[in-house]
Amino acid sequence: MSEKSELTALISINCKQQVVRAVRFNIDGTYCLTCGADKKIKLWNPSKQLLLKTYGGHGNEVYDAAGSCDSSHIVSCSADKSVILWDVTTGQPIRRYRGHAGSVTCVKFNEESTMAVSGSVDNTVAFWDVVSRRQEPVQILKDAKDTITSIQVTDHEVLTSSVDCHMRLYDLRVGKMISDYIGHIITYSSFTHDGQCYVLSCADSTIKLFDKDSGELLNTFTGHESKDYSLENAVNEKDSHIISGSASGEIFYWDIVSSTCTQKLIHTRNKPVVSLSHHPTENSLLTASEDEIKLWGVQSDKMDE
Repeated sequence: MSEKSELTALISINCKQQVVRAVRFNIDGTYCLTCGADKKIKLWNPSKQLLLKTYGGHGNEVYDAAGSCDSSHIVSCSADKSVILWDVTTGQPIRRYRGHAGSVTCVKFNEESTMAVSGSVDNTVAFWDVVSRRQEPVQILKDAKDTITSIQVTDHEVLTSSVDCHMRLYDLRVGKMISDYIGHIITYSSFTHDGQCYVLSCADSTIKLFDKDSGELLNTFTGHESKDYSLENAVNEKDSHIISGSASGEIFYWDIVSSTCTQKLIHTRNKPVVSLSHHPTENSLLTASEDEIKLWGVQSDKMDE
């Protein structure tokens, strides 16, 4: 039984960024960021189709970005090997961090937005103190043997995925690291909202759900195609569905318990949906394919179920 209303594409935006590498809701889901192959980050009000600001300063493609907990700052990372901290209002770079030896693939703020955490093709994860004027990383994690593909940060944990087929969970309170060999390249990792599980997108066209404490594999989700794309996953606001894009241009919703596909959306046929971002509290989703993002939601004229 699904308590979900059918999602429809409410809005499409051509971002004019060549290719959108990542789309990210901000903390309350009012705004979103798009990271472009055009070396820029754009801030949108997606429901109004409004471009609010463009942030230019990277020397190469922007791969990822995140908004701070009070939406006053943005942190972004790029193939130019740098991480930039931006002032949202002025659009100016506040600080540029250059500690990675290769392209920086992913970046997140910690919960209080005092620290930025970045992962790179140099196999390392770096922690940057964005409050002080310090230019060097506060800490560098060097456990991975290949590119870091994604990072998630909670109040005391850091979850990383890597091309070396390992996920690593760092507990910062006790200084402990758990490493799990998954057997396939992991392109993306995320937590469920209750913090009990983590979700891994693998290059063999599967998504795997693990119990965080025991490391037990709880479920596997299939049907989408990864091909050679680094697909992302998301968990809906109720922790009831796992969501992923596909190389086929579709977006899959799976029931987290039964692993059956309950809904399939089509962004654009045969054009990969590489990045997506679920609204933090509502049943709505942002997806990116090539130069276009779509906002999916439930038509408001229907009665809510």
